[in-house]
Amino acid sequence: MTTTFIFAGSGGQGIQFSGKQMAKTGMHLGKNVTFLPSYGPEMRGGTSNCTVVVSDGEIGSPSVSSPDVLVAMNLPSFDKFEPKIAKGGTLFCDSTLVDKKSAREDIKAVYVPATGLANEHDLMGFANVIMLGAILKNTGIFGIEEFEEFLVGSIPPSRAALIEKNKKALRLGWEL
Repeated sequence: MTTTFIFAGSGGQGIQFSGKQMAKTGMHLGKNVTFLPSYGPEMRGGTSNCTVVVSDGEIGSPSVSSPDVLVAMNLPSFDKFEPKIAKGGTLFCDSTLVDKKSAREDIKAVYVPATGLANEHDLMGFANVIMLGAILKNTGIFGIEEFEEFLVGSIPPSRAALIEKNKKALRLGWEL
């Protein structure tokens, strides 16, 4: 089975981190993976997206033009990539920052108020991890325990204070 993703938003929203975590988990679980980042010269505030492919078989290209899963963390990303989702695919949208709904009837749309939840739960900067929890729950691509293990394992000792917040954010997204 192969699942293709596009994670998209603004620089500083953790778009690249989210894609890397999805790819790293797949790699640790013996899947074939690709991760292809794309971002403007601005670190924060500019556009940012990445493609991830997770597969049981060989991957022909890291490029994804019609993703199975789109994660749109802002309105420009929604507008740009929502029409490109494959039929039968899934849209995950941060409904705190995107006030549009998809008119497509051939995809599943999951609206997650990730930024609002992050702010409400003292998790500012963790909206992307909340979204990852929702993705895991709704796609079943990985179990939450295995994903959490690799998420926590990727946090360096110097940033150990982030471990509990990452766990809390991931579980919050899972429980939606």
